[in-house]
Amino acid sequence: MHQEHHKHHISHKKENPIKRFWHFLSEDTWQAWIVSLVIIIICIKFILFPLLSLITGSSLPLVVVESCSMYHSTEFESWWNSNEGWYKDYKNISKKEFKDYHFKNGLNKGDIILTLSPKNVKKGDIVIFNPNAEAKSKYPIIHRIVSENPLETKGDNNNDQLRGYNNLANVDETNIQESQLVSRAAVRIPYLGWAKLIFFEPMKPADQRWACKP
Repeated sequence: MHQEHHKHHISHKKENPIKRFWHFLSEDTWQAWIVSLVIIIICIKFILFPLLSLITGSSLPLVVVESCSMYHSTEFESWWNSNEGWYKDYKNISKKEFKDYHFKNGLNKGDIILTLSPKNVKKGDIVIFNPNAEAKSKYPIIHRIVSENPLETKGDNNNDQLRGYNNLANVDETNIQESQLVSRAAVRIPYLGWAKLIFFEPMKPADQRWACKP
């Protein structure tokens, strides 16, 4: 009996290390959960993201919408009736033209956006761009192109464009250089980004936390 136990012990030691590791991950323990989570994060950062970058031609292939600047609180007709003045008066954009834009109903906070290369962007496209050098905030911005020459953007839910004098971050989106462009929005995955945002929302100012308000 002692001999059989000894043989079993030797057999377990000789078990394939990969099988042993797989067996460990399948266990319902907190250690296995932590290791699994670390593996998932590593795979996303070092395998999925580089692969998506290669396929899409974008240096930032997946982004999470973190603000309400592209939010539409109503369906398109009602939204346009409330906002048409700015687009018609300042950029000569008609209702018919806007209805043909991609993501005409805007984007929601918490959406995940799959992006493509920013080459050949056009009026109406939603792009991700880096702020101007003078801006205090260096986080990429996701807004819609409202003019091509010069390249200008605007958040659908903003009353006006960001200019150096009308926002605390000193962001200016009225003359965006090609070098500032990061990517172009292509596919929207609704709300899945809240899995990330939920950890950071409590640190934001009270009026910027959680879901967008109508």
